[in-house]
Amino acid sequence: MTGTSGWTIVLLSAAGCYALKLAGYAMPQRWFDHPRLRRLIELMPVALLAALIVVEAVAGGRHYDWDAARLAGVAVGAVAVWRRAPFIVVVVVAAATAALLRQL
Repeated sequence: MTGTSGWTIVLLSAAGCYALKLAGYAMPQRWFDHPRLRRLIELMPVALLAALIVVEAVAGGRHYDWDAARLAGVAVGAVAVWRRAPFIVVVVVAAATAALLRQL
């Protein structure tokens, strides 16, 4: 991929995301009044973020990469989130765990 085609892909993706966001504003308000749909919309970002975390934790390119240090960092970060730690604490604790395990 050349630099120009890479930037073209990035700009087209950004335009697509922006268009998708605008499409959300164009939806009739009555569509969002149903409680199940509202709950689904509220949970969608959490599900997407969780999926991204799992992919980054266990994928290495086109194959699974079961890195014990990385998985331990994710597990410790999940516990920190569960204990409602501030975001910076979650990141630092997870990174420190992975770094310490790699030094062993």
